[in-house]
Amino acid sequence: MLASLFAVLAPVFIVAGIGYGWARRGHSYPTDFIARVVMTIGTPALVLSTLSRTRLDSAAFTSMALACVLCMVIMAFVGVAVSRVFRQHWRVLVPAFMFPNTGNMGLPISLYAFGEHGLALAVAFFLTLSLFQFTLGIALSGGAASLRELVRNPIVISLVLALPIIFFDLHLPRWLTNTADLLGGMTIPLMLLTLGVSLASIRLHHVASGLLQGGLRIALGAAVGWGIGLLLGLEPLAQAVLVTQSAMPVAVFNYLLAVRANQSPEKVANLVMCSTVLSFLWLPLILIAWM
Repeated sequence: MLASLFAVLAPVFIVAGIGYGWARRGHSYPTDFIARVVMTIGTPALVLSTLSRTRLDSAAFTSMALACVLCMVIMAFVGVAVSRVFRQHWRVLVPAFMFPNTGNMGLPISLYAFGEHGLALAVAFFLTLSLFQFTLGIALSGGAASLRELVRNPIVISLVLALPIIFFDLHLPRWLTNTADLLGGMTIPLMLLTLGVSLASIRLHHVASGLLQGGLRIALGAAVGWGIGLLLGLEPLAQAVLVTQSAMPVAVFNYLLAVRANQSPEKVANLVMCSTVLSFLWLPLILIAWM
């Protein structure tokens, strides 16, 4: 069991650690360029590659999408409650509780823990969450959500392209599948490297409150995912992916939105760093329960 768990977590921690060490040593890393490549090319290719290689039926996709929406709604109320208890502005905690790091960490963990089919289910969760994060998330953080930006968002475009593949059981041409496999293959390593670099640039303040709130985000996320899975009657693999994705730490993207809206970015950065550090302890416990 421990060997299997180490095999799942080691690649994630090692690659993210390389990015962290690279940045801490002062080496240059074109974060903006890499993030743009991942968002505009890598992630859409990964979506198409995963869903064309692993047949995910429409019912499974719809169930995971619904589960994601329900988790976001419940975690939004949790965020409001926690913000009142800690007397913090709801714009800081609600997005942090609603939008976990299902991309940089959630996709690699799901792939190594649950295989290709688990990755396909995780992609369904990730696509649904991203759709809301790039619209509602921007608005909640204090920014202005633009319909034009949404329509032009590559992840939204990849969702539109993926839906016919899922619901009409279409098959991509071999040349397109090979191209998507090649481009999608770079996505997860670059995501993890960028995660490590991003964490190296974040400075901690008020660590105690960050650890407490970050721990609540992970623990309550796992509990909500487990409850939603039971409510919807998901199969064991789908429920395992749902719990894992729901228990991810606060997404780095929340910090970027807080900086953009000038909405207490230092507090959001604290949540991102503390919850990510805690996830190194929590994830083994969560995975042990499902492996």
